[in-house]
Amino acid sequence: MTRPKIVGIVNITTDSFSDGGKFVEPEAAMAHARELLKDGADIVELSGASSNPHAAPVPADVEIGRMKPVLESLDCPVSIDATKPEVQRFALSHKAAYLNDIRGFPDESLYDELASSSAKLIVMHFISDLDKAIRVPKTPEEVFDSIRSFFETRLPQLLSAGISKDRLIIDPGMGFFLASNPEPSLVVLAHIAALKKHFEFPVMISVSRKSFLRNLAKSDEVDIQSRTLAAELFAATQGVDYIRTHDARALHQGLQTLSAIDAGEKYPFPA
Repeated sequence: MTRPKIVGIVNITTDSFSDGGKFVEPEAAMAHARELLKDGADIVELSGASSNPHAAPVPADVEIGRMKPVLESLDCPVSIDATKPEVQRFALSHKAAYLNDIRGFPDESLYDELASSSAKLIVMHFISDLDKAIRVPKTPEEVFDSIRSFFETRLPQLLSAGISKDRLIIDPGMGFFLASNPEPSLVVLAHIAALKKHFEFPVMISVSRKSFLRNLAKSDEVDIQSRTLAAELFAATQGVDYIRTHDARALHQGLQTLSAIDAGEKYPFPA
C-alpha cells in the first residue's frame, strides 16, 4: 500500500457542519494547524467559508481576511479551499501549494492564471453547479453518469488551457456533494480504485464526518469519528493519493497500522 498524503482541515468559519466557530480567531486557527501537523498531516487546508447547505454567504474580502494571517504563519504545504475568483487569486498570489475548488474550476477567465502558477489543482466533482452542498436524492447510476460526464469535460478543458497533467488531482465528491441519501457516496467509495484507473489522475477523498456516514445506520449513539476512520482506511487500501480529514492523528496512526500489517506479508506462512 502506498501511503496517501494526509490533508488536515482548518475551517476558519462560523458555520461549518462539524466545527463551525471553533477556529475563527487567527490564534485558534494557527494553533489547530500546528496540532494537525504534529499529529501527522502533510498538508494543511484552510477554508474561510463553509459549503454546508445551511451556510451563510461570506464576502470574498472576509473570506480572505480569515485565512491570510493563518496562511502567512505556516511553514508547510498549504491548500486553499475556495470557489470565488478573488479568493483563488489571493491563494495563487500567496503561493499556496494546492487550490481546492468544489465546483471543479468552471471559471475559464482564471485559466491563464492557473496555468502560469505552480499550485496543484484539486478538481472536485459536484452534482450541482452551486458553491455549497444541496439536499437532493440521487441514484448511484445518476451519480456515476454525472462523475463521468463532468471529468470527461472539465479535465480536457484544463489541460487545453496549458495546465500540466501532473498538477491535477480529482475528487469525485462525497456526501451532499453527491446526494442527500447515503447510497451514492458508499457506492462511489466502493469503486474508487476503478475510478482512479479509468481517469488516470491522482485521487483525493474527503469523507471526514460527512452525513452519509452518520445516516448509513442511524442511531443516537453513532460515533462519527469511528465511521470516518473506517471509510478513510478503506480508501487508503484502494490507492487514493490524498485523504482530507479533520482528525489527522487517528488517520496517521491508522495508516501506520496498515503499513505494519502490509509489511508482514514478506513473511511466508509456515508450511
